[in-house]
Amino acid sequence: MANRPKFHVKKGDTVQVISGNHKGASGKILAVLPKKEQVLVEGVRIIKKHTRKSQENPNGAILEREGPIHISNVKLVSKGEPVAKK
Repeated sequence: MANRPKFHVKKGDTVQVISGNHKGASGKILAVLPKKEQVLVEGVRIIKKHTRKSQENPNGAILEREGPIHISNVKLVSKGEPVAKK
């Protein structure tokens, strides 16, 4: 059995950034990266990602997306909404 790390937040929770350049910002967690102990928070730490030419972007593109933040730099504001059971 592998020991999985336990974190204080999970996908869908609303969190607030408590330290770093984005201190005070809040948003919903889009993904948790357990190996790196990082999270992606909606609307926080927007980075520009340069993409190569492809069928979707024939000339290439510069996409804006969320960058990861260390999990210790966020605090839980409210839990995610529970999934309705049928």
